[in-house]
Amino acid sequence: MDHIRFPEVHDLLHAYASAGYVFTDTPQAPGDALQSYIRQAVRTPGLLDTVIAEIDDLLTVGLFSDEIADEVDTLPHIRPSADRTVEQCLALARDHLDRIRRGGNYEHAENPRTDWEWAKQYPELQGLLGGYFHQDFSRFYASHREAMEDYLDANGPETIDEAAKEIGSFLTSVEDDSELGQAAQILGLQVYPPKNVSLRRWLQDIQGILLHHQRP
Repeated sequence: MDHIRFPEVHDLLHAYASAGYVFTDTPQAPGDALQSYIRQAVRTPGLLDTVIAEIDDLLTVGLFSDEIADEVDTLPHIRPSADRTVEQCLALARDHLDRIRRGGNYEHAENPRTDWEWAKQYPELQGLLGGYFHQDFSRFYASHREAMEDYLDANGPETIDEAAKEIGSFLTSVEDDSELGQAAQILGLQVYPPKNVSLRRWLQDIQGILLHHQRP
């Protein structure tokens, strides 16, 4: 498939997949998955316009049209509610998104509430933890330092700078150490910090390494 026609619809449906693969929205309120998508979408100007336009395009051509069959096959398969079709569920989600676009209220949250939302809010931190401190860590690295050196060699200044910023935001937002551990696992961390170092202290140390690496 050379061209992705509905990239933002892909992302929207992944938000539903992360929250149970079910459309749970009602005419009165978005469900948890759509709420998580909305919280992230409003952070990017114009994104609500984009996803609404894509849903309109998708519903106009028809979900089961041969014209888009190849791409539809790659979309997460989200179960509709008992009294609606998938297209009706997408239309309902579209109505909620349009209401938010026009200034309507939505459910704010201090921290992400789904795996998808954690990854969306901290993409570079997920790239660092999930890409270098995963379950196969010991197959590739002899130490945490070696993994960090590999990360620094493989990534450019903008990515490293953003990862440092995300660590700062992550540590500030998640004050409870137990919740910090759970959130770090969601973001891909599958190894313990170095011996006798707490997770919070280790992440602070990593942030320091990233910031130091950025200095001329």
